[in-house]
Amino acid sequence: MNFIGLDIGSSFIKGAVLNLETHQLQQIHRQPFPNSIVGLPPRHFEVDPQQLVQQVRSVVEDLHTVAKNCAGLLLCSQMHGLVLTDSSWQPLSNVITWRDQRTTLPHFGRDKSIYEMMLEQITNEEQRQLGGGLRAGLPIFTLGWLAAHDKLPAGNVIPMSLPDFVLAQLCDSALSPGIEPTNAAAHGAYNIETADWHHPVIERLGLGNLQWPPMRTISDVVGVATINGKSLPCHAPIGDHQAALAGAFITDRELSLNIATGSQASLLANEVRYGEYEIRPFFDGQLLNTIVSIPAGRSLSLLVNLLTELARAEGIVLADPWATIGASVDAIEQTDLSVNMDFYAGTTPSLANISNIRGDNLSVGHLFRAAFQRMADDYTDCAKRLSPDDEWERIVFSGGLAQKLVSLRELILAKFDHEYRICQSTEDSLLGLMTLALVASGKAESVAEATRLITTDDEWPAE
Repeated sequence: MNFIGLDIGSSFIKGAVLNLETHQLQQIHRQPFPNSIVGLPPRHFEVDPQQLVQQVRSVVEDLHTVAKNCAGLLLCSQMHGLVLTDSSWQPLSNVITWRDQRTTLPHFGRDKSIYEMMLEQITNEEQRQLGGGLRAGLPIFTLGWLAAHDKLPAGNVIPMSLPDFVLAQLCDSALSPGIEPTNAAAHGAYNIETADWHHPVIERLGLGNLQWPPMRTISDVVGVATINGKSLPCHAPIGDHQAALAGAFITDRELSLNIATGSQASLLANEVRYGEYEIRPFFDGQLLNTIVSIPAGRSLSLLVNLLTELARAEGIVLADPWATIGASVDAIEQTDLSVNMDFYAGTTPSLANISNIRGDNLSVGHLFRAAFQRMADDYTDCAKRLSPDDEWERIVFSGGLAQKLVSLRELILAKFDHEYRICQSTEDSLLGLMTLALVASGKAESVAEATRLITTDDEWPAE
């Protein structure tokens, strides 16, 4: 039996055939995610919904031609995307992604933005119930901005997540429209205590007239698409963060450090316990205590781009600057150079800096060793915030940088007295969809069981 797995990311739409017998990813295809519509006002980021659907359909059709005995489609997506639709799931707006920051603009000349004004209407207790991760760019605030500017359409309007909208367009008819909790929480309006929309907050913010979709699970078939003349059952989409951790095969008492373009530190939890972190829904009734937006690959790339700017201006393209960086870091046993990589602090003042510079420590090796040391310090702080009593046993490294940069891993591990393992595949989201497809197909009763089925195929002991 095969499924088609689809990951709608911020840069690429990527898909694969999920072989549920061999637990292998096959025929990986990708297309670029559509560019933002040009000519939009400042801090707006919108995408043509039909262009997005066409590109997704193209990937699905290509995969369907090579997927024998295809029994279903399961997809994950970049989180916090929003599309307004009517009751027939036809678009009433463009796709508004997490990159849209219009809610941070001053509201009609006032000192405060819509985001700040709405946040003041949500109590501290309610912010905790909403997962503690409220930020500009979440759909709940975008909806408030649209309402304040009289841009919410009249009638029955559904605030759909990006992947749910795509799926509704792919399907001939939506049999059971709804939203899975990982995507509902990404809207910023999901109550982690009740596992439902936070209706009191929604009403207080003036958004109670919208048609908020009911909750669904990954086992629910929410529609049937006709692909290449054949019917393809489609399951409720999930968030890409949770998919990636499912693909890292995270289990209880494991600290997940995903280090790639972005970075997150996460621990699974079986009950709500508030702390200095976000709480997001996971699978099997579990929760995910997580810290996101930790400076990682995006910030490191800024340093690389600076160091290679002159070469690029001369038409010289370095084959692999990271190989040179790694060797240079390995040649430096220690450094007193200091690097704070918080280069992307959004609308708040950035604390990023490079300090304690001297003539003998301003080099590639010192610079990146200092950056790696700062990252190791950040992960140490995150681990303490996630579990002050150190209630975990093993580190799970995933993401391209964690897999590639040995010196970075060594500096992190020097901070901990724990075992660790490294996820060997960079396709963590697609592997997560494989895990979830085993549940959706009925081959496993839970994500935990599906994880055991897959990991018995290949040993992954602690290093």
